[in-house]
Amino acid sequence: MKFLSSCISLMLASASAFAPQPFLVAPTKAMQQSSPRTSQSSHHPFSLASTSDSMEMSEQQSTNYETPSELLSLPARPGRPLKVAIAGGGVGGLTCALYMLKKGFDVTVYEKTAAFARFGGPIQFASNALSVLKEIDDDLFDRVMEKFTFTGTRTCGIKDGLRADGSFRMTDDSIDYLVNPDAPADWFVKFPLRQCADLFGLPYTGVVDRPDLQEILIEECKKLKPDFIQNGNPVTGYVSHGRGKGVTVKLSDGNVANADVLVGSDGIWSAVRAQMYGEEIKKATKDLKKRQGCTYSGYTVFAGETILKTPDYYETGYKVYIGPQRYFVTSDVGDGRIQWYAFFALPPGSKKAPSGWGGSTRDEQANPEENLVEYIKSLHEGWSDEVMTVLDATPPDSVEQRDLYDRSPELLRSWADGNVVLIGDAVHPMMPNLGQGGCQAIEDAYVLTELLAATKTTDKIEKNLQEFYKKRIVRVSIVQFMSRLASDLIINAFDTPWSPHDNKGQSWKSYLTFFWKPLLQYLIFPAQFAYLYSYHPTGNMENLPSLLEKEWKARHFEGAEEAFEDVAKGKKFESSGPSFFKKAEIEKTPAVP
Repeated sequence: MKFLSSCISLMLASASAFAPQPFLVAPTKAMQQSSPRTSQSSHHPFSLASTSDSMEMSEQQSTNYETPSELLSLPARPGRPLKVAIAGGGVGGLTCALYMLKKGFDVTVYEKTAAFARFGGPIQFASNALSVLKEIDDDLFDRVMEKFTFTGTRTCGIKDGLRADGSFRMTDDSIDYLVNPDAPADWFVKFPLRQCADLFGLPYTGVVDRPDLQEILIEECKKLKPDFIQNGNPVTGYVSHGRGKGVTVKLSDGNVANADVLVGSDGIWSAVRAQMYGEEIKKATKDLKKRQGCTYSGYTVFAGETILKTPDYYETGYKVYIGPQRYFVTSDVGDGRIQWYAFFALPPGSKKAPSGWGGSTRDEQANPEENLVEYIKSLHEGWSDEVMTVLDATPPDSVEQRDLYDRSPELLRSWADGNVVLIGDAVHPMMPNLGQGGCQAIEDAYVLTELLAATKTTDKIEKNLQEFYKKRIVRVSIVQFMSRLASDLIINAFDTPWSPHDNKGQSWKSYLTFFWKPLLQYLIFPAQFAYLYSYHPTGNMENLPSLLEKEWKARHFEGAEEAFEDVAKGKKFESSGPSFFKKAEIEKTPAVP
């Protein structure tokens, strides 16, 4: 308990210390709206060269950067545009590209996938990330809201996986059942998502389909620079040339490119990170407990999607059903769809279902004859019919699985190496419980761009990349800790809560879970979500969140009812699947003794 109290104290103390601070240079409206194309100088072209010419290019580069520093322009300031190469076109990389383009930078994104393909499941955006998106660009925010499904406007929380009566009823989360055997015990604790968003005047948490988000970001970037992205040509390495002298970016097709800054936003198995920290990409031990510096979290997760009109569909956002050694999550993801996740404490490599996460193509099922839905049901024997109802409505061929890997916070190693910097999952991957992985990548993109926009000469780049690390490390480490703690508590310290009226929760964990309830309900969850939402560069949005909710409700009802009607008529449901980009080929993982 002392450890937990210390963590909560650190969380609350840093909420104010790491709230958004004004930067040295405040962007003007003209700066935000200008195109880098109009301010781009021919003095320092973003060049490509073959590997055979790399020696010659290195010599040329010395000429290009022969002065100690060069003036960097913004639309209202003399100099040339800052040239930025971004490795990876995920959420963080594309958001970073858009904001940098709006600041007048010359940006090129190098993405390993051959082309954009419209498939992929939802990603959660919490209130803090929505604030950042609106601060970056009003049009971007408006377009995302058109595709958004709010969950934080409705009841979200933890349900008793054994005692929920199967009717999806809406009940209180009080402890009346201690004295009243007829009082329902379906809901254990409800999350204060709405109250914490209202505290800061922010839009409510929700989800957006990854393909919609990606399409919006790409289109907004192309308005500023039509050829900003190179597909099928990922970054494989780099050479940083020192203070004010830029970086040479190595590409998979054998070419190289020059830039002032390289941003490594290429995911958990990052090539940029691998070079920076001396790792080998995706290299794993034989027991799979270590992979490229990542430690297996102890959990594997199955996921599926279905269209199902439950009695509580319009009243709940997402629900976490808890029970012995596992938990089951359902979330409304719009258009009548419910996505679910089943977390189990199993060894790594306990392969059952195909994987389609993280940009990989859906691979082969371990046993093509096995009904994966029935397998997952067997692991929830004795659980509420609410869980079984969702599983029964799920097409077995939509089920996917992945092992969850985690990294400790990089407290002792900088995220920057010369003119190279890491953001997002490349440096701080997170367990999915709080839905903050993409949110923190977006915060990274915003803070990094603001710092670089305040950089007036190239010789200040290295210093400001180190400043970026210092600005982000404490907040990101706390969010990483909270995300991991959520998994560890639910699986290792939680069980079916004790009740005097039945024998469903009789272990020491059951008693502990029961006594956790008031702490979670009145202290831990309010502090947790208040801290997450404390980063909001827009400030209070006043009545905008309520207006957005009102517009969304009608749209949400119409889309859901249409989907329910289609299913009732026998239309086959096709899962979107949780992948973001489609790879050209499946990558193999090297193993070491």
